[in-house]
Amino acid sequence: MTDVDTKHTTTSGIRLTPEGLVATLRAQTAPTWEAAVGHRFVTELFAGTVDDSVMSRYLVQDYQFFESFLSMLGACVAHGDALGPKLRFAKQLGFLEADEDSYFLMAFAEVGVPAADYADPQLAEPTEDFRDLMDEAVVSASYAELLVVLVIAEWLYLDWGVRSDPMPPRQVHSGWIDLHRGDAFRAWVQFLVDELERVFPTGEDAESTAVRGRLTHIWHRGVDLELAFFDEAYAENDSR
Repeated sequence: MTDVDTKHTTTSGIRLTPEGLVATLRAQTAPTWEAAVGHRFVTELFAGTVDDSVMSRYLVQDYQFFESFLSMLGACVAHGDALGPKLRFAKQLGFLEADEDSYFLMAFAEVGVPAADYADPQLAEPTEDFRDLMDEAVVSASYAELLVVLVIAEWLYLDWGVRSDPMPPRQVHSGWIDLHRGDAFRAWVQFLVDELERVFPTGEDAESTAVRGRLTHIWHRGVDLELAFFDEAYAENDSR
């Protein structure tokens, strides 16, 4: 039976096993997920109309995930259960240093954020909570917990990154979109989804049931925080 026969393809091109545990989690959080993917920030990002103050706040807060994200990838190298996945995570570590960090530095310069403002800022509540979620996954040494957080963080961004809107003219906007779309990023997200599906416990014993409950809780918490993070970018502007 071919891959097309056994899997369902989402609008962003990610293949899911019908009735699989990843598809189930995605369906359970569909309203919140879609609210994040269709958020005002995303619409304004593609239109190139995000106010620089909003873009600055968003990027400064997002940059605070960088170290924790690196730690998560390193933990997946350490705790992955096969050589192939370990090598894939090691490769992704190099991409982050070469491309994503370069974008942040360029973007901060474009919108006028000095190094002192992004080096050690006060964390917004969603930023602090999501970083705690990432750090807890690292401390857990659980490959499955690490994958849950990574799938949310990467797949949700792919889902908005593949919008067919024209690209905005400014690099600070188009560069952030480019980081979250394209064949290479889609392949990375597909790898994460497939790995999570592979290691997600399916047994009916007490241990498997407990782990499923833990992973489900992390998934729901992570999706909630992604939406809250988008909302937070506008908090100061909307309160004026």
